[in-house]
Amino acid sequence: MSNILSMRSTTHHPLLAAPSNLRPCPSPTSLRRRRRHSPTVAAVAVEKEAKNKEVALMRIGTRGSPLALAQAYETRDKLMSLHSELAEEGAIHIEIIKTTGDKILNQPLADIGGKGLFTKEIDEALLEGRIDIAVHSMKDVPTYFPDGMILPCNLPREDVRDVFISLTASSLAELPAGSVVGSASLRRQSQILYRYPSLKVVNFRGNVQTRLRKLNDGEVQATLLALAGLKRLNMTENVTAILSVEEMLPAIAQGAIGIACRSNDDKMANYLASLNHEETRLAVACERAFLETLDGSCRTPIAGYAYRNKDGDCLFRGLVASPDGTRVLETSRKGPFVLNDMISMGKDAGKELISRAGPGFFDW
Repeated sequence: MSNILSMRSTTHHPLLAAPSNLRPCPSPTSLRRRRRHSPTVAAVAVEKEAKNKEVALMRIGTRGSPLALAQAYETRDKLMSLHSELAEEGAIHIEIIKTTGDKILNQPLADIGGKGLFTKEIDEALLEGRIDIAVHSMKDVPTYFPDGMILPCNLPREDVRDVFISLTASSLAELPAGSVVGSASLRRQSQILYRYPSLKVVNFRGNVQTRLRKLNDGEVQATLLALAGLKRLNMTENVTAILSVEEMLPAIAQGAIGIACRSNDDKMANYLASLNHEETRLAVACERAFLETLDGSCRTPIAGYAYRNKDGDCLFRGLVASPDGTRVLETSRKGPFVLNDMISMGKDAGKELISRAGPGFFDW
C-alpha cells in the first residue's frame, strides 16, 4: 500500500498540464515569429470555426470541462455510428458554453443559490436556436424544464458509485481523527460525517483534474469523486477504493447523461430516440420524482438510487440528511419496473421522508 501511495503522490496524470514555470521558455526568435503569425493563424481558425458551424447538421451544446466534453464526444460518436449523414466531416459541431457554476468557483454551490447552475446558459442557447441539442450530466438538471424544451434521451448509465481517493489512507475508516476531506457535495459531506464524525469536510470546488491537483498539493487528506466521471476520463488509476452504495448512497441520477432538444424539433427528437436507453430513463425518472417531491436544492443533502433487480423489479433507496450528518433519514421501495409505478414510488418515498423529518428540517 505505501509503495502504491508514494508512487501516486509523484505521478501526474497526463490530463494535468505541467505548471507554467516548468515549461521551457521560448527563444526571442520564436516569440517574434509567434507575434508575426499568430493573428493570421487566429483569424483563420475563427473563420474555419464559423464555417464548420454553418454547415453542421447538428450543433451540440456542452460545458467546457474535460468531463463535459468527454460526454459530448460520447454522444457525438454514438450519433455518428448510427446515422451515416452525421458521420460526414463537419456534420456535427460541438459548442462550448460557460455556465454560472463554471464562472463562480470560490463559493460553495449552496451559497450561490438557485437551480440549474450548470445548465441554465446551455438551455438558453438551445431555446434561442444557437444549438440543436444539449448534453447534460443528469445530476445537474433541475426537476423542471423551461417551456419549449424536452429531455427525451438518457444514454446507458455508468457506474453509480463514489470513490475514495487519498495518498495516505486506504479508506475513510483509516483516516485519523481531524483529517480533512475535500468535497463540494453536501450529500457526501453529510454521509461522511454521519459515519465518521471525527473527520472534517471542507468545500472543494473544481473539475476532476483540479481536485486531484489540490489533493496532490496536500490541501486535503482525501476526496470523494464519482466513479462514472473517472471512467469517462480514463482516470480510474487515481482510485484508492470504491465505496458501496450502502456506504455512500449516490446523487440523484448519478452516472447518467441526459440529452435535451427543443420540443418542436422532431428531427432532433428522432435522432435522440435512437440513442435512448430506456432502463436508465426509467430509473432516473424514479429518482427525480423523489427529488422533486422533496423540492431538493444544493442546500439539501439528498441521495437516491433506483435499479432493476435480478427478478426484474425496481428497487429504490432514498435518503435525506442534515448537512452536519447528525440526522439521516432513509427509506426504500420495491415495485414493478414500469414508468408510472416507478414515479409513484419515488413520490411516495419523498412524502414519507418529509413526514418523518418534521417542520424545519429542510430550512438550512
